[in-house]
Amino acid sequence: MSGHASHAADASRNATFGATLGRFTLAGAVFGAALLAATSLTVSSGQAVVVTRFGAPVRVQTSPGLTWKMPAPLEMAQTVDMQTRTTSGGLQDVGTRDGLRVLVQAFIVWSIQNDPDQIKHFLRATGNDPDEAARQLRSLLGSTLQIVASDFALGDLINTVPAAVKTGKFEKKLLAVIRPQAEAIYGVRIEQVGVERLSLPAETLSATVARMRAERETVAAARTAEGLRKAAAIKADAERDARIIVARAKAEAAITEAKAHAQAAAIYAESYGKAPDLYAALRTLDTINEIAGRNTRLVMRTDAAPFNVLTGLPGAGRTVLDVLPSPVIPQDAIRAATEKR
Repeated sequence: MSGHASHAADASRNATFGATLGRFTLAGAVFGAALLAATSLTVSSGQAVVVTRFGAPVRVQTSPGLTWKMPAPLEMAQTVDMQTRTTSGGLQDVGTRDGLRVLVQAFIVWSIQNDPDQIKHFLRATGNDPDEAARQLRSLLGSTLQIVASDFALGDLINTVPAAVKTGKFEKKLLAVIRPQAEAIYGVRIEQVGVERLSLPAETLSATVARMRAERETVAAARTAEGLRKAAAIKADAERDARIIVARAKAEAAITEAKAHAQAAAIYAESYGKAPDLYAALRTLDTINEIAGRNTRLVMRTDAAPFNVLTGLPGAGRTVLDVLPSPVIPQDAIRAATEKR
């Protein structure tokens, strides 16, 4: 009986020890798991983990994988999303270089740099709040639009001629101005700045239309003046050519008339040499024909010139019929007339 009791006591002690060991093992496993969960961190792709000690960042893990930290509350971990984001601002009323107003809506593409110092800077500036960062970036974008737009004329941003639009240059200037400020103030990198929309306020639209009308009127006036100048030049050239042609014609006519007068004088001289009395009679008749018409009545003496040619030439005692040559009648005509009789 004593042996049997001793054996039962040993079994009871072994069972108690096994249960106690099991409980300690389970407690150790739970504690180990809890300790592992409290001290280990998993960094995913596209994220960074910032370990803070009493609120102050002590290290940054940017590579994907497992990292370690002291259990809370000694050290805490903050996950920072490194993905690229897009933030769009509203319509901004900005002034151009030529004193006009334009409404510009732009967007920015930004991300947190894969740099521990910049990540810490982002946490301090925004409290690891992407929405707060986007709000502050929109404010910065609005002030940058005011600055950059003053370097461009309205025609550089809005124009009916595609080659005259300088939107690309405007966007590059925006990026060059806003990128260093965003990095220095918020610890983020601006990847791109683009213009979504360009519009004109009512007063600017009226002023623009008026200016465009004035420009078109100026161009029209210049072209009209150029047309009038060319027309005047063509007219002057035509009048000059006409005067030259008329002068040449008059010169040729004068030469022809002079030749005609010379030929007429030669003919008159030849006629006078052959029959002076006949020449005088015919010239007198020409004079009468010029001064007397069908309805002309002259009361003059018949022996006065030039009518004395009808009664007799002076000094000759002959009439114009006497000086005219006798007609020559062909013999055949005389013979034919005789036979008829």
